Amino acid sequence: MIPGGATQSCPCGGLPAGATLATCCGPFVTRETWPPTPETLMRSRYTAYAVGNPDHVFRTWHPETRPAEVDLDSSVEWIGLRVVEVSGDDVEGVVEFTARWRSGAGSAGQSGAMSERSTFVRRAGRWFYRDGVAPSD
Repeated sequence: MIPGGATQSCPCGGLPAGATLATCCGPFVTRETWPPTPETLMRSRYTAYAVGNPDHVFRTWHPETRPAEVDLDSSVEWIGLRVVEVSGDDVEGVVEFTARWRSGAGSAGQSGAMSERSTFVRRAGRWFYRDGVAPSD
């Protein structure tokens, strides 16, 4: 388990809202279990970025589209997630979200947000991230 996860709020915001890391994304990130839906997979991938766990990001990426390796930028702090829309069926799901970040300290720091419509597909009974695009307005 992730240290402090029993009391630390989940970086994804929690399902249900305010859930601890230990009861939300922690079991997925630490390989105790696999995310059961596209939304929980997306939230766990966000959490993996937030806690610095590239292994979870890599192993939940579809083999046909994932890079050879995943490197996380340690200067980026992920500070908030908002799920905009969830849709799909038992084979393919789409999750649109906005993730907020900041980098650097003090007045030299930067902040921003990235939005994506992520597509997830079921393979061998498990959900995997296939790809993502910027949402259309």
